[in-house]
Amino acid sequence: MTVSDRRPTEFRYAENLDRRFPRLVRALGQRVLGFDPAPSDEVVRALASMYYDADPLAEAYVDEVYLRRGTAVGREMLERALAHGVASVEGAPASLVRLLDDVEHDPEWVDWDLVEQGARVFRRWSTDVFRFAGAITLAAYSESSVAKPLALTGAYAGASTKHRFLETAAFWIAVSDPGGLRPGAPGRLSAMRVRMMHVFVRQRLLAHPEWDLHAWGVPISQADALLTLMGGSFGPGLAMHAMGYRTSVREIEATMHFWRYVGHLMGVRPRWYPSSMREAAQLSFVTFVKSARRAGEDGKMLCRSYASAFAPEGDGSFFARMRGELEHRVHLGYTRFFLPAPIYRHNGLPPAGVFALAPLALAPFVLALETARRNVPGAEAISDRVARARRERWLARHLGGRKTEYRPVESFTR
Repeated sequence: MTVSDRRPTEFRYAENLDRRFPRLVRALGQRVLGFDPAPSDEVVRALASMYYDADPLAEAYVDEVYLRRGTAVGREMLERALAHGVASVEGAPASLVRLLDDVEHDPEWVDWDLVEQGARVFRRWSTDVFRFAGAITLAAYSESSVAKPLALTGAYAGASTKHRFLETAAFWIAVSDPGGLRPGAPGRLSAMRVRMMHVFVRQRLLAHPEWDLHAWGVPISQADALLTLMGGSFGPGLAMHAMGYRTSVREIEATMHFWRYVGHLMGVRPRWYPSSMREAAQLSFVTFVKSARRAGEDGKMLCRSYASAFAPEGDGSFFARMRGELEHRVHLGYTRFFLPAPIYRHNGLPPAGVFALAPLALAPFVLALETARRNVPGAEAISDRVARARRERWLARHLGGRKTEYRPVESFTR
């Protein structure tokens, strides 16, 4: 693990650590968990410095091809190389050769059995994990490093919010399908498309007059990307026990490994990655303590856009409108259930009413299916097929025939 002393000014861990609530959490964690939730100083310094780490391999390709020859050329070259090998690209630039060489050689730490097990666990959570991940992300919108890229590009704002969220869900489906990360598989291609999009946006934001490198680090940094990977593994693995899911420690650690490999394909190469539940809990503690909560109105706007993303548009048949209203209420209910109440209130999100109990109402059914999956021969495979079909139907219904694009945002809202 390489360590630098560089850190953004909004990384407030040292300043906040001795405050009353962090001290209370730390003492409680030591008593209940049996270990100090605060990691070593070396880990904290590594996490802070990761806010200045980006993706040099992909950035070199974006500089050489996307920004000089156009996004269409850059995308066509990359997708041809991923599908047929870099030798199929006539006159392939050196940056593309290096990028593909890096992706096609697995890192030493990868365990493919564990990757596939983690993907299977993620599939088992079906659309519930989509709603959980969407809701818990709102807690990060108080941080400028997370909120500002979305606010400045217009992503996840206003009318685009729902489609952007559906694009993310399509990505989750693609990478977690059986074999979805193998060479030539759709998930691998999706991961590389998102990687290019992130690099393109990062380049544009670094040139934006409102971006504060000193306070926030680089846009879409390795640090924020690491927290996103934890939001698809460690976070739901614990929180969705409230819905009846009985995800074991071993299964949660498998999803962490799965998302680590997804991150690897996307250029996420953190200086430190949690290898156990204990280390993941320590990362969560640092995330909680270091928060500056200075995103202001940008963060509130993003939260409100997400909360209203599934609101019915008012057209279609009576039954279609009723279904849309139900979907909106359930979406809001999941958000209210999983998002801490102070954050929900601070952002002025609308009341969810009885739908705030929707995840709890589903818990007995989920628990029954989980029990059957564990104890009935053949139920595991059936459960996997049902969960995959459920999320495919959900995505198709909401996309309504549209396609996901993962295209870079080429203009700014300010």
